[in-house]
Amino acid sequence: MPEITELLRKWNEGDKDAMNKLMPLVDHDVKRIAHNYMRNERTGHILQTTALVNEALIKLIRENISWVNRQQFYGFIAKRMKQVLIDYARRAPKVQYVAVEEVVIPNTKPRDILRLEKALEGLAELDKRKAAIVECRFFIGLTVPEISELLGIGKSTVESDWQFTRSWLKQRMAEE
Repeated sequence: MPEITELLRKWNEGDKDAMNKLMPLVDHDVKRIAHNYMRNERTGHILQTTALVNEALIKLIRENISWVNRQQFYGFIAKRMKQVLIDYARRAPKVQYVAVEEVVIPNTKPRDILRLEKALEGLAELDKRKAAIVECRFFIGLTVPEISELLGIGKSTVESDWQFTRSWLKQRMAEE
């Protein structure tokens, strides 16, 4: 939507009203991203979808980001949501469990979320594209075609990278 990109540009230029106009346009997508994150969390997590969105937005507002397009915006908001959840996991008592998608780690605990984050950081050092695919697929809940469009790569590349990275993450986390 060109309107979103235009509002992001105005936000860059310091137009405070641009964010107020932007939020209704992106609200559904941002909440969908937050919902995808929250479905991987334990039942009864202190955060709810809206609270996760709000905390992530607060982090974004405090930053001075030069917005390029809506894909970049969604990528940043997803990363900030992940950071919020990681911060909560770091503060969680060891007896609490955090549910994470079984393809990566079954029956995870907060420390497993931290191990996953460490493994993803290692992956990003080796291959930023593969790390981006994991974040889009696992944390944001995007489909292969959506990731393909967002990152500007072929669907088969997304599929092969996703297959490789799942195995790589399982091995890396098992070593920890």
